Amino acid sequence: MPSLTRIENNALAIEVSSLGAELQSVTSRDGRSWLWNGDAAFWAGRSPILFPIVGKAIDNRVSIGGKAYEMNQHGFARRSEFALADTTETACRYELTASDATRAVYPFDFRLSLTHALEGHVLTVETVVDNLGADPMPFGLGYHPAFVWPLPGAEGKPHAVSLENAAEPGLSTLEGGLRKSGLFPSPFKDGHLVLDHALFADDALVFPEGAGDVLTYAAEGGPTLRFRFEKLPNLALWTKPGAPFLCIEPWHGTAPVVGDGDALETRPYTMTLEPGGSARFAFSVEFPL
Repeated sequence: MPSLTRIENNALAIEVSSLGAELQSVTSRDGRSWLWNGDAAFWAGRSPILFPIVGKAIDNRVSIGGKAYEMNQHGFARRSEFALADTTETACRYELTASDATRAVYPFDFRLSLTHALEGHVLTVETVVDNLGADPMPFGLGYHPAFVWPLPGAEGKPHAVSLENAAEPGLSTLEGGLRKSGLFPSPFKDGHLVLDHALFADDALVFPEGAGDVLTYAAEGGPTLRFRFEKLPNLALWTKPGAPFLCIEPWHGTAPVVGDGDALETRPYTMTLEPGGSARFAFSVEFPL
C-alpha cells in the first residue's frame, strides 16, 4: 500500500504519497484546503507527474529507436511506486529508478527524483531526471496539479488566470488526445482569461508556446495563487465541465500533432539526455497568507 509523508511549517502543511510521488493535500494553518481532493466521481488524480511522455500516444504506443513500446497517456511514472529517499520537517524527496517493468516499456536506465519543499507560504515541486545508462535518453516531463475551483471562500465569484507577460498565446486544440494542426486564436485577452466551464467542453486548453514563466489563478476580490515555472515552456489548463477543480499544467513536452509519427524522439518539445546527463524542472505556488 502507498505510504504518506507529511511536511509542514508555520504557514502550510502538505502530504505526498509514495504512489507517483503525488501531492495529496495542501492546507493552510487557518484550515483552508487548496488542492483538489481526488473525488473519483470527477477525476481521481490530484497532482500526477507526467513522464516519460506528456499527453497521449498514438494508439497508446511510442517507437524508440524504431521499436514499438506500449505507453499509456502521460507515461508510467504517475502509477509507479516511488521510494522515499530523504525527508526533513519541511521537505521530502521521492525517487523512481529503472526496473524490469519500466524497461519493458521504456528501455533506459534513469532516475526520476521529486522533491516537495515548503518555505514560508510557498510550495516548490522540483524534478530531476538523470540518465544513468549508456545511450541517449529521450523524454517529456510535465506537472498536472489540480486546485479547487472555486477557491476557498470565493464561491460564486468569477475566477481568472492571468499571465504576467500579458501575452495572448495561440491555442492548440485536441482531437482524440492528439493536437490538431496549427494554432487557433487565443482565449486570453491582454494575458487575462476569465474561466468558464464551457471553455473545456472539448478537452484541455493547450498553449505550446508564449504563456511565460509566471501566472496567477485568482478569484475576483478573493484569494490569489501565484505560480512560477522553471524550464517548462508549455502550458495547459484543464477540467471536466462542471467539476470543482482547475488543473494548471506546466510541461516540457506535448502530445504529437495529428498525422505525425509515433517516435518518442520527435514528439514536440522532447528532450534528450546524453549518458550521465541530468535535467532539472520545477514549479512553485505562493499561497495567500
